[in-house]
Amino acid sequence: MDLITVRDIHKTYYLGEVEVPVLKGVSLNVVQGEFVALMGSSGSGKSTLMHILGCLDNPTSGELWLEGHEISRFTAKERARLRNRFIGFVFQSFNLLPRTTALENVMMPLTYTRENLSEQQKKERAAELLQKVGLGDRIDHQQSQLSGGEQQRVAIARSLVNHPQILLADEPTGNLDSRTSDEILQMFRLLNSVDGITIILVTHDPVVARFAQRIILIKDGLLQDSTGLRECGGTV
Repeated sequence: MDLITVRDIHKTYYLGEVEVPVLKGVSLNVVQGEFVALMGSSGSGKSTLMHILGCLDNPTSGELWLEGHEISRFTAKERARLRNRFIGFVFQSFNLLPRTTALENVMMPLTYTRENLSEQQKKERAAELLQKVGLGDRIDHQQSQLSGGEQQRVAIARSLVNHPQILLADEPTGNLDSRTSDEILQMFRLLNSVDGITIILVTHDPVVARFAQRIILIKDGLLQDSTGLRECGGTV
C-alpha cells in the first residue's frame, strides 16, 4: 500500500518580485515499509521536497497524500498535529537541547503528544529507546559530554519516541566520520527491516544512498530515473 503519494508538486519561493522555482512537477510514491534514499546535489530541491513530505511546508501546487488523505492544503496547526503523530525527523546538526540530558532530550516531543502519559511513563519510554540505540549507560549525560555519533543516536531515539510511521533523515551522517556513519546507517536499516518504519533518507552522497532499498535522484527540481540519465516528470 502506498503510504505517501506525491502528484505534480511544484514549489516556488518569492524574493520580492523575483520567482525562484525549486520543485518543478514532482510525482512519486513511497510504499509502507520502504527505505528510500532521495539523492541530489546542493540546490537540487531535495531538502525542499523533504520539508513538504514532512509537513513542514506546503507546496505551491500539486497534491500530497498520506495514508489516503490529501494534506497539501492543511493549516500549520493541522500539519503540526500530523507531524507529531506520524513523522520523526533526524537532521545533520542533531538539534539537541544544550544543558539537557540525553533522557530529557528524548522525552521532549512527549510534551506535545495527545497521549496521557505520566512523567514516569515518559521517562521509561525515553530510557527504553536510548537503550535500543546503545546509549543505556549515557542517559544522564548532557550534549557536551557526548560524541557526535552519540548525539545522533540521541536524536534518533528522540525521533522514535512518538512511534512514528515515517522517519525522515536529512543528511544524518554529514557531521560524522565514516565508521560512525556506517553504524548510524546500519541502525536505520534495522529500524526499517525489524520495526517496519518507512524511512526517507536525504543525501548527496551515493555511498550513503546505497544503504537504501531504492534511490530516487533529483536534479534542478525534477526527478530522474534510477540511472540518473534522463529527467522525468512522472512517478518514480
